[in-house]
Amino acid sequence: MKTAVTPATGHGERDAALVMIETLSSARRITVAADKGYDTRDFVAELRHMRATPHIAQHTAGRHSAIDGRTTRHRGYAVSQQKRKLVEQGFGWIKGVGGLRKLRHRGGPLVQWIFTFTAAVYNIVRLRRLLVAPA
Repeated sequence: MKTAVTPATGHGERDAALVMIETLSSARRITVAADKGYDTRDFVAELRHMRATPHIAQHTAGRHSAIDGRTTRHRGYAVSQQKRKLVEQGFGWIKGVGGLRKLRHRGGPLVQWIFTFTAAVYNIVRLRRLLVAPA
């Protein structure tokens, strides 16, 4: 799990996602799944410019979604929306078990370190579950 901590400006998560996606150098097209908070015209356009297929949950409550039929008509879009829930489990663990629901520390470097450390611990917990031999 790649991590980044950004200031709470309302678009920090989208900016961090674009930076992380840029680091993925591949000749093949990639798919990016995200929740409704990423359903903005500029973010989706930038993903398409980067040759990434946006499998973003549509935000249709009171506005027009930037994700159109050329993405949602494919079977892979529905699969991505189902698999996205698996990713959300990790964030739930980080908030609940990892104690980051109400962070008691201040300062960018310290918060970044705690978040990265907690995400690494979650990866170890996942590995433990994956490596258990079936009975």
